[in-house]
Amino acid sequence: MVIEEDLRNLARNPTLSVFEPAALRRLALAATPRTLRAGEVLFRRDDISDGGFFLRSGSIALETSADGEPRMVKPPALIGEMALITRTRRPATAVARENSSVLFIPRTLFQRSLSEQPKSAERLRRIMAARLRGFVKDLDDLRTRALG
Repeated sequence: MVIEEDLRNLARNPTLSVFEPAALRRLALAATPRTLRAGEVLFRRDDISDGGFFLRSGSIALETSADGEPRMVKPPALIGEMALITRTRRPATAVARENSSVLFIPRTLFQRSLSEQPKSAERLRRIMAARLRGFVKDLDDLRTRALG
């Protein structure tokens, strides 16, 4: 059954794994599936975001500029993670490199799920705080190396 496979894959994603099984099931059932053909654009850089995409199958190239090397993502990737939390602009153009399938998770759905599951929300807060601390440390390391 497709929903059971989706649930297993959603639970493998670090961000989505914070949800209790029942909440993850509701999220998966309410998300909108979308199929992409190779070369099809999922979204463009600077588009205003209204949610994130869970990559079910295939691969997506995230292109931040015309001259940069795209970053390839494969399942169980969550594309547009920040868009689940806040309104933002897309930092990259996302293009299917092969036939792919995604689940669109609207920000309103994600936030409603967190409000209904306070334990999930607290786990997500801890994960995001740890990521932010790591990002700040990386920036500090880069600054130290640059200054010398």
